[in-house]
Amino acid sequence: MSSATPTPSRARRLPVAGVLRLGRPSDIWFKPALSVVVAVAPPSLILVALGRLDLAAYTMAGSLCALYAHNRPYVARARVLAGVVLGMLGGLAAALVAASLTENAVVLVTVGAVLAAVQKVLCDATRIGPPAHVILTFVSSASLFVPQTLGQVPGHLALAAAAGAWAWLVGMAPAPLRPHGPERRATAHALNATAAYAETAGDGDGDPRARSAAYAAVQAAWQTLLAAGNRPSATRRALERLVVRAEVALATPAGTDPVRLRAWARALRGTGRVPHTDEPRTDADELLGAAAERATAPRPLWSRLGPLTPIAVRTGLGCALAGYASLALGVGRPYWALVTAASIYQANITLTWSRAVQRVVGNLVGVLLFAAIAPIAHLGPLALVLCCLVCNFGAEALIGRNYWLGSVCVTPLALLVTEFPGYQPTGDLVADRVVDTLVGALVGFVAAVAVTNRRAGRRVERALAAVDHARERAARLSADPRSTPAALESARRGLAAALVDLRATADAAAGEWWQRALPQERVVLAEQAAHRTLAATVRRQGLLPDPGTSTHTEDARP
Repeated sequence: MSSATPTPSRARRLPVAGVLRLGRPSDIWFKPALSVVVAVAPPSLILVALGRLDLAAYTMAGSLCALYAHNRPYVARARVLAGVVLGMLGGLAAALVAASLTENAVVLVTVGAVLAAVQKVLCDATRIGPPAHVILTFVSSASLFVPQTLGQVPGHLALAAAAGAWAWLVGMAPAPLRPHGPERRATAHALNATAAYAETAGDGDGDPRARSAAYAAVQAAWQTLLAAGNRPSATRRALERLVVRAEVALATPAGTDPVRLRAWARALRGTGRVPHTDEPRTDADELLGAAAERATAPRPLWSRLGPLTPIAVRTGLGCALAGYASLALGVGRPYWALVTAASIYQANITLTWSRAVQRVVGNLVGVLLFAAIAPIAHLGPLALVLCCLVCNFGAEALIGRNYWLGSVCVTPLALLVTEFPGYQPTGDLVADRVVDTLVGALVGFVAAVAVTNRRAGRRVERALAAVDHARERAARLSADPRSTPAALESARRGLAAALVDLRATADAAAGEWWQRALPQERVVLAEQAAHRTLAATVRRQGLLPDPGTSTHTEDARP
């Protein structure tokens, strides 16, 4: 296998065009949008009725946990939401205790930066998903600069915990109505992505980007199904058969009927019966790989933290420097700069640059929106809460189109929250927010460039080795007539997962600055060889006819 010759370190161009381009909204954009409104409204309105809106910042901290885990099966969602609530309470407790022990702004910024780095790494390692660490960092960082005494901390934590428990209930509320909703959506997405790839294939290999997206969607569907528990129901088994069909279609796209895949995906909407694939193989044969993967213990958390060290250093250093710079400029709320820096850090420098541009544009437009709605919010506590609810809904409804568009609503929301204890001059808030946004984005990005991720290239090498190992295993088992169906299915699934990891690792490394050239040729060749092995393994399992047999018969359609 050929390899690319390493070249000296060099800088890569940062994208400008397309950073602000709007995309399609998420299929379930309304779920987090409605959930956060339902989670925020009751605690806030109760405090309005009691005349204690000054405490709403603490209930808001717990209510915002309703934004998480909407793509998880309900068994997994219960655990994830509970973990998010506990993580939020942990960060809030650390911040409140620090605020009660010292008023030294430099110390408080340092504590906030450390918390931001820890939150970033833990969310990345556990793959919590959007909004990931940003909400947790916003809560803990803002709390650092709220006047506090040790005696008040337990009561404030109790308010946040009560709101967090309510947010947990809101997140779990759809379970009785659509118990398999997340699994059905993930399976439908895998089928649609596979159909989109098959439509580009024709008689060749198809669009590589569409193929990578399809493999990622199929892998995500498997992860969703596996997270649903160890006792699969009849519905879940039917969904697993559909994901198997998507995998088969990926192996041989030229013989795939995209119309059929899309019809299956459409049938998964709502709560109707899951369509049957009408394949001759038995359920047990098809699902042996899923059963084997359920029995495999996940990697321990500590083993996932090591590769994230550069990201942790970037986050901690960038947040601290952004906060210090804000203090040096005399801005009264350095946590805004800190949160801005924390929010821009992504998997690589290129994505971090894009997020920084989106954050700045969204915040600048957002302060104008705040200036427009501030007179309405100042009409009274109820008007203030209603404006916050509208901004919460707007942020979640729009952020899927592009991060900057969601930030247009997030910015006035953050500014409105600062007015819970009392109204403040709109001009001062707008000026401070603009300065902190620019400082946080600039200093945070400079810190990201300074802390290079030299491990990115080594992770590509390890991902290549993993694909080669998985491919050799699958090829060996395919050639062995004594191989069991369980072994073949497990090998095929393992190779598909390794391919997804290789593409994600290569894409992340390609966006880093000042590093050696990546072995792109080896990556492409490894992917091509793996796809051929996957096709051979599928034929060995009897899911496809041998080469030369007509692919237009009903039995050959995946």
